[in-house]
Amino acid sequence: MKSPLAPGIRLITSFSRDSWYRTFILFLTFLFYTAYHLSRKPISIVKSELHRNCSIVIRPADLNVTNNATWCDWEPFDQDNYQTLFGILDNCFLVTYAIGMFFSGIFGERLPLRYYLSVGMLMSGLFTCLFGLGFYWNIHSLWYYACIQVMNGLVQTTGWPAVVACVGNWFGKGKRGFIMGVWNSHTSVGNILGSLIAGVFVDSAWGMSFIVPGLIIASTGILCFFFLVEKPEDVNCTPPQHHSDQDSGEVEPLLQNSPRISNGAISSEPSSEVVEDPTEAISFCGALSIPGVMEFSLCLLFAKLVSYTFLYWLPLYISNVAHFDAKEAGDMSTLFDVGGIVGGIMAGLVSDYTGGRATTCCVMLIGAAPMLFLYNYIGQRSLGTTIAMLLVCGGLVNGPYALITTAVSADLGTHESLRGNSRALSTVTAIIDGTGSVGAALGPLLAGLISPTGWNNVFYMLISADILACLFLSRLVYKEAQGWCGRVPRVRGSVSPTAVFFAAKFGV
Repeated sequence: MKSPLAPGIRLITSFSRDSWYRTFILFLTFLFYTAYHLSRKPISIVKSELHRNCSIVIRPADLNVTNNATWCDWEPFDQDNYQTLFGILDNCFLVTYAIGMFFSGIFGERLPLRYYLSVGMLMSGLFTCLFGLGFYWNIHSLWYYACIQVMNGLVQTTGWPAVVACVGNWFGKGKRGFIMGVWNSHTSVGNILGSLIAGVFVDSAWGMSFIVPGLIIASTGILCFFFLVEKPEDVNCTPPQHHSDQDSGEVEPLLQNSPRISNGAISSEPSSEVVEDPTEAISFCGALSIPGVMEFSLCLLFAKLVSYTFLYWLPLYISNVAHFDAKEAGDMSTLFDVGGIVGGIMAGLVSDYTGGRATTCCVMLIGAAPMLFLYNYIGQRSLGTTIAMLLVCGGLVNGPYALITTAVSADLGTHESLRGNSRALSTVTAIIDGTGSVGAALGPLLAGLISPTGWNNVFYMLISADILACLFLSRLVYKEAQGWCGRVPRVRGSVSPTAVFFAAKFGV
């Protein structure tokens, strides 16, 4: 009698070859972007070490100092305007990242993703390490650290368009929202790991807080070079189904074509001139013309403005309003990220089930506006209220942000109007996230300018940004509602039945 297979072996063999490859690619790209965020986090941890309260620091007996108030600080951040100097470093990275993102997708479409990601991670590791080496080389020039931030901002733009393009190549539209909702938690995982690793070294030698993350992301770059598979076809796996013939979404063609007459009848099918060369990468203007790219890009600008304002200012807000110390406020602020993970997964699930990406984002943004108002007024009354409000606000604010930067970007990069040309995903992702990164740079800057007038005004600014994000999606929400009601609008450029009759009858 033949003995049955062991349970573990039965589990392994239950997965197809395609499933194993898809799982591996999902894990690999998760690891890559975790490393990207891990290498960005140290500067927020090290700031407290670059400018400290020297009155509570034990001074070595053999140290001869001239200023007892700043002897333990790192020049040039020992000055009274140290917050402005830190702001310069932050904006050097964020502004450069926002500008570079628009060009990154263009390069990503024209270069092999494996090489592009590998070089990007190696260069990110180099510049992250160079920032930390300033400690060992005893560098006290603001220009040095600012230039490192500028260069790091540029090379970090290689990550997002490339990993989204790779995941989009492997996963079809069916469960893309849920899969990418889970996968998008790499942002929070990277932030948490970056904080923990930087925190280990920050008190003894803050340079290692940058060098260790730099070596980690450089190592993942080497891993990418040896193991990343860009497309299923490269390993004879089945490509995913990106489109459905009964897709109720908007299928307005990218390039409008005149109706063609074939055998006496008018054909509304796209002509072969739409994509002359399927291997040719799409242009920037062509990607911008894809239906929905403009709306989602502008929506993300304001959604990311809100998210990044919380990222940079939430610990300080909690410390000032709830009177927690710096460490407690930092720990409490991580609940916002935890809520964001849940919100991203829920947004993906709901949008997969309903087929309404824009509607899902809009509903969550509408819900976020009153919740932000409530958090500002009652969120600090008790510990339980603070925890609950942070989780809810994190989910509603980061849910649409996560959905747009992942599933929506992949959907638009494989839009129905691009049949025959799959090389648009990286450019579309870069346009959407690049526009969002403009908001990421503006949000913290506006918060810094507005906060001296009171935290209430900061929250009014955030609520206004949420409302504007909703307004930019209103046309797409209307289209989705028409589809659910069975009133799908005729594709622009399609031909009426009357025209078809006359063409067939008279040969015109």
